[in-house]
Amino acid sequence: MLLVDAGLLEINATFWIELAAFLLMMGVLARYAYPRIIEAAEARQKAIQAELEQAEKARQEAEQRLADAEKRLQDARGTAQEIVSGANRSAEQVRQEMRQKAEADAKRLTEAARKEIEAEREKAVESVRSEVAGMVVTATEKVIGETLDARQHQRLIEKAIEEVASEPR
Repeated sequence: MLLVDAGLLEINATFWIELAAFLLMMGVLARYAYPRIIEAAEARQKAIQAELEQAEKARQEAEQRLADAEKRLQDARGTAQEIVSGANRSAEQVRQEMRQKAEADAKRLTEAARKEIEAEREKAVESVRSEVAGMVVTATEKVIGETLDARQHQRLIEKAIEEVASEPR
């Protein structure tokens, strides 16, 4: 007994009283205090476990909501792309319709102008014919000195018009 020889541990009545008090204290603690401490520790462990499970469930729900949100975002992007494509198609269609309408209007105006020019030309030719006919009749009367009958008059007018029409422009 090395400890006893060194004087660190002396076994006397105080030792036995302290040992009995220690064992009694351990017994009381084991009987009354430790079960409550263990019960509280187990309750705390169960609460922590429940919180961990709840946190895992919340994480999974958050991931599900995120996946749903991403899906809705993708759907919205697809819808937006379809709308933009539709708008582009509509704009192109309107552009084509406007171009066709402008071309049709231009053709119509050109045709109307051409007809108007043709009518004015015909009017001018008719005016020239009547003036030439009058001048031919006057010139013929002056040259011949007499009045022509209607048949001769018509024949001279047609001959003069043919000569005027055949001249190069």
